[in-house]
Amino acid sequence: MRMTSSPVVGRDAELALADGLLSDARRHCGRALFLLGEAGIGKSRLAGECESRAAALGLPVLRGRGSPSGSGTPFRPLAEALSSRFRIGGPPTDPALAPYRPALARLIPEWRPATAVGHPEGVLDLAEALLRLLAVIGREQGCVLVLEDLHDVDSETVAVLEYLVDNLAGLPVLLVGTLRPQPGPALDLVDAADRRRAASVATLRPLKPGAVRAIAAGCLGVPGAGVPAELVERLVASGDGNPYLVEELLAEMVGSGLLRWGGGGGWQVAGDLSTTVPATVVRGYRRRIELLEPGAQEAVLLAASLGARFSVATLQLVTGTADRLLFAQLRSAVEAGLIVPDPGAPDRYAFRHALTAEAVLASLPPAERAAIARQAAVGLQRADPELTDDRCQLVADLRIAAGDLADAALLYAEAGRRAQADGLSGTAVALLGRAHELADPSARTGIAESLLHALADAGQLDRALALVDSLAPAGAAALGPDARIALHTRLAWVAVAAERRADAVGQLAAARALLQDGGTPQQGAALAVVECGLALLPGQGGCTTEAERKARAAAEVAEQTKLPVVACQAWQLLALLVRERGFDVADACLERMLAVAETHTLPLWRVEALTRLGANTYMRTGDIRRLEQAWEAANELGAIQLAQTAESVLAMNAVLRGDPRRAEEILARCLGASARMGNLGTRRYLLLVSATLGAHRGRRREMERGLLAFRQAGGAESQLTPVMLGLCRAVCALLEEDRTAARAELAAAAAWEALHPNVYYLAGRYGLSPLLEVLAGRAERADFAAVAANPAAGLAWNRQFLMLADAVLLGREGLGERAAGLVEDFRRHAVIFPTGHHLGLRLVAEAALADGWGDPASWLQAAEEYFHQSEVPAVVGACRAMLRQAGVTVPQRRSGRELIPAELRAQGLTPREYEVLALLADRPGNQDIGRRLCISPRTVEKHIASLLQKTGLAGRAALSRLSAELASADG
Repeated sequence: MRMTSSPVVGRDAELALADGLLSDARRHCGRALFLLGEAGIGKSRLAGECESRAAALGLPVLRGRGSPSGSGTPFRPLAEALSSRFRIGGPPTDPALAPYRPALARLIPEWRPATAVGHPEGVLDLAEALLRLLAVIGREQGCVLVLEDLHDVDSETVAVLEYLVDNLAGLPVLLVGTLRPQPGPALDLVDAADRRRAASVATLRPLKPGAVRAIAAGCLGVPGAGVPAELVERLVASGDGNPYLVEELLAEMVGSGLLRWGGGGGWQVAGDLSTTVPATVVRGYRRRIELLEPGAQEAVLLAASLGARFSVATLQLVTGTADRLLFAQLRSAVEAGLIVPDPGAPDRYAFRHALTAEAVLASLPPAERAAIARQAAVGLQRADPELTDDRCQLVADLRIAAGDLADAALLYAEAGRRAQADGLSGTAVALLGRAHELADPSARTGIAESLLHALADAGQLDRALALVDSLAPAGAAALGPDARIALHTRLAWVAVAAERRADAVGQLAAARALLQDGGTPQQGAALAVVECGLALLPGQGGCTTEAERKARAAAEVAEQTKLPVVACQAWQLLALLVRERGFDVADACLERMLAVAETHTLPLWRVEALTRLGANTYMRTGDIRRLEQAWEAANELGAIQLAQTAESVLAMNAVLRGDPRRAEEILARCLGASARMGNLGTRRYLLLVSATLGAHRGRRREMERGLLAFRQAGGAESQLTPVMLGLCRAVCALLEEDRTAARAELAAAAAWEALHPNVYYLAGRYGLSPLLEVLAGRAERADFAAVAANPAAGLAWNRQFLMLADAVLLGREGLGERAAGLVEDFRRHAVIFPTGHHLGLRLVAEAALADGWGDPASWLQAAEEYFHQSEVPAVVGACRAMLRQAGVTVPQRRSGRELIPAELRAQGLTPREYEVLALLADRPGNQDIGRRLCISPRTVEKHIASLLQKTGLAGRAALSRLSAELASADG
């Protein structure tokens, strides 16, 4: 008879679900399917059938599996899955994956470029990279990722899976996962995904009698009718509908002679089947082991202590057996039906089922099981004292099985510290937490200290605060004051990053209370940096002089005392604090930060410095080359979130440079990814970029949609508020020819800046606002000089408007020739930002016409042409009106008919009537429409009457509804 039944039986509904999801994946409608059930219920068979059906359809399949001995080995099933696909063909070469190769190298180290700087990529970096890889693999036909035994995976793998589950929609990927319903992070993930309908969950129930009969028939090699009814009854009663138990019971019955082949009579019952109960499965494995020669017996028992899957190398370390003899023993175990070669890895074996290893160990008395576990642990530690790879946690597990709890605690602690050093904070927290529970009192405090640092890295601030409060304040079990100060300082910095001011202040106070005689210079520097970070949080007063002094002193001390991370933090904060005194000063701080990062090989801090230097250069000159270099450095490092930060600045630059296509390209690439990765600060900035893109095209609806998303992401309470008011809303108002609204937005931005620390300088205070104030006659030469003296006035975006403000003042002062020369100089050198440039020409021409200087007609013609091409009708109308006022003949423009929907074109709507109709969605009055289009309210009234006649609509309200429908269709 066969050991297993070949077909999958009794799972028709689950197979139908899998077939539907496979079809969806081929249509780029990705989803996750989780198969949930007890051991032996058939999860692996069903997953294997999904693989077979996917392969038959031509879908690539990647396959990995969790392992009980590898729950502290980060990303093991993901690494296996990639290896299963790329082991022979090598790494993927698609150019779209180039930025993600460093992150994917976390799974396959051989993929890391030879020139790459070492950097522990974050879990989210890896998750996004894996998502992109799967999308590329499945681009043509779809693909399937099968991950088994998720109950045995590490917390980082669970985090990656959660990310995949939430972001598979729209991708050609089916994720199939199997797990037991045992408490843990994986089950929590599946339950949460099921509740929010983000994944399909199939809970495998016990098989019904008909399916049990089909399994027996498959194993016995006969039709279903050839299975004795008495046998089916016993299998149903004793097997609990579990396919694995059913098969094992059958094997035991045949092996013991209770079930015999009767030749032509088929299978016959030859004894009392009621004596065969599931417990005999354990005894049956014991008998199989006893049939092996002694060396093979020992090898199988030691292998079982290593888990359901084991590597030959690890087993050899435990047994000390030579290759040839060990493989002979393994062949004996294969022939006995105990183990099988692991198809996922050529150097590994697996017990025939997860329950097999458990049953083998359960066949032994407890004392013998403990002795075998201790023998395996001692053998591993003797052969590999450093316990390399994942063996540290494996030996810890063995020590637990042996009852050596104190030793296990120390090993879990070491494994946790290694995980933390690799940037795997989730695994570190889990391992150190277990170590803390098991440790003797004498070791618990030191482990608690490591656990606190891991919790800080993982952002689990509440748990960390509770733990630090529980530490013994004095005595032999207490941490020393220096260690406690370091912990409080670290937690304060985490609280600052989370914008939890009260917690940060509390931890700072706790740290300072422990300082003796003012503390060491290193302690003072670290605390000062946290206090400077507090000074930049929203809600803090605008004065930052004291924070700057403290940060500078802290940076110097940190460099002298070899605290490079503290030094980088301090120089970064200083670069923000000193911007008001000049970008040369800020850049000097960033150059120091860059030097520290490079000297001490801190790749993330290096990219951070490069990004900020690039952003400063672009603001000063409009040159983006250094910022692009920073973006490339982030990609080479695999620091995807830092790359997104650099690209967000490049997107804003594209908006200002009048390159909407590039801005839209970056937004399309980064907005969704930043949300998936929880890169909230960058996502918020990208949403503002999206709104600003609409604003700088004069499209209020697009701007308002972007600002709504920006506010929903917390933008209204962020430091980006003045940018939103001055660079976004004010410019949109100007492109609608609403100068009063623009000045109000700029005034609101200035009022915000007066009450808060400000790190953004393109919000109008040093450029656009002074120009409007000068045009309105509200600012004189002295006011202009005060603004121009500020270093922010030298930024390229601001400088163009200040040049024009200066020209207007010169014209009023009777120095028309100098004023005209300044405008011509502006025209030659200020073309970096075309929208700002032509808006400036439109504004300065008005003053030149009034005061009689320069060549306002040519300026207006240039602005009219630009804004006509950009489809900003209000400014076009204003330019044309001023040209007529100047006595210039203005030819009619009839272009724009292509923008009118075909049905309305057929009704005879003119471009101007369509412009009026487009503005009616917000139900403005005639005066407002006239102001936006630079026509009289009476003319607006005539256009509306014509619209009613041509469309046949009943009234103005109907026109407004039509306008809203057209806008919705365009959106």
